Amino acid sequence: MLTKPDLNEYAPYYKGYVNSVPEGDLQQILEQQVKETASLLKDLSSEQAHFCYAPEKWTIKEVIGHITDTERIMGYRLLCISRGEKVMLPGYDDNVYVKKGNFNRFSIQELLEQLAIVRQNTVTLLKSLDDETLLQRGNANGTEVTARAIAFIIAGHELHHRNLIKDRYMSSDSFPEEMIK
Repeated sequence: MLTKPDLNEYAPYYKGYVNSVPEGDLQQILEQQVKETASLLKDLSSEQAHFCYAPEKWTIKEVIGHITDTERIMGYRLLCISRGEKVMLPGYDDNVYVKKGNFNRFSIQELLEQLAIVRQNTVTLLKSLDDETLLQRGNANGTEVTARAIAFIIAGHELHHRNLIKDRYMSSDSFPEEMIK
């Protein structure tokens, strides 16, 4: 079972993500998370999926696209660092990626399918890594990070955004009530 990373294995920015991951088998947690996110969102109407709780905030579709893009990037970092890459891996501007991703043109089902496929790739990669490899360090966006920390950041990032969807989107007084596809 993969244990949580130490504070010196990742940037302080990610502490909330790492701490939010429950105790247990991380691979199982990752597999279960994506099912829970799909269950929460699969029956949203088009109007609900396009909802944003405040001006300049993303729609629910854009949040799912962001989770997926971030996992793609973190998965690449996980691969590179686990293979001993020593060059600094670049950062990215999530707002630019969301805008360029044009996620609102996809159905919620298509976005959830993309997330599930990316998650399966992450889990498959994680299963191939041994304990020693997971402790390897690399540099992502100017900060030293271990492969293990990246795996926990992926899980915490999805959980963070799922909670935001529940707390700020679905709990908003202006969230559309219809649940028709």
